[in-house]
Amino acid sequence: MAFSSALLLPSGPNFVKKALCNPRILSTERIPILCVHCSASENGPKTLSKRIYEDFTLSGRRTMIGMVLVTSVFGLPIVGSHGAGLPPEEKPRLCNEECEKELENIPMVTTESGLQYKDIKIGEGPSPPIGFQVAANYVAMVPSGQIFDSSLEKGQPYIFRVGAGQVVKGLDEGILGMKVGGKRRLYIPGSLSFPKGLTSAPGRPRVAPNSPVIFDVSLEYVPGLDDE
Repeated sequence: MAFSSALLLPSGPNFVKKALCNPRILSTERIPILCVHCSASENGPKTLSKRIYEDFTLSGRRTMIGMVLVTSVFGLPIVGSHGAGLPPEEKPRLCNEECEKELENIPMVTTESGLQYKDIKIGEGPSPPIGFQVAANYVAMVPSGQIFDSSLEKGQPYIFRVGAGQVVKGLDEGILGMKVGGKRRLYIPGSLSFPKGLTSAPGRPRVAPNSPVIFDVSLEYVPGLDDE
């Protein structure tokens, strides 16, 4: 923290005009504080050095508090608040790097609605009829690959009634053609995506209205069918 070099020091008959000053930077609670030690005449006040140090310590703390308030109001990053130098936290995915390479060789299927998908793994269980509840894990991304929602981060599958309009049209259609145990990547066009879009969240990208999105989904089970 930089202070002006033109320090206003007290003056008077008891203070030597040509004071010998030795500026140093001290670290007090990791806040840089400028401490100035000056020699005065024998008749001068003995507590001058201590008083200057206390003044600058108080001023430094107030300035630091002011900087923190400004950065929080204007959204400026605070050094060390997110672990400076640490790599970004890796988010769980349904398709890892090896899976991504395999996807390049999997044929793309395009439906009449414009939905496209690739089957990462074909399940061996039953397919859900329209109106049945399903439990599925998903990782939702924008085309760049940034995740904006994920059931994996919530720690449990998402349960909804398939074909009932409880999710976006592209996800409804993509799940209906799957079998339990299967895993699929859905390339959902804007017409089957979020008509009103989604607002951004900390660390999450914004989804513009009617913009394409990508869903990796795994059909975990279908209550009622799996129990038979």
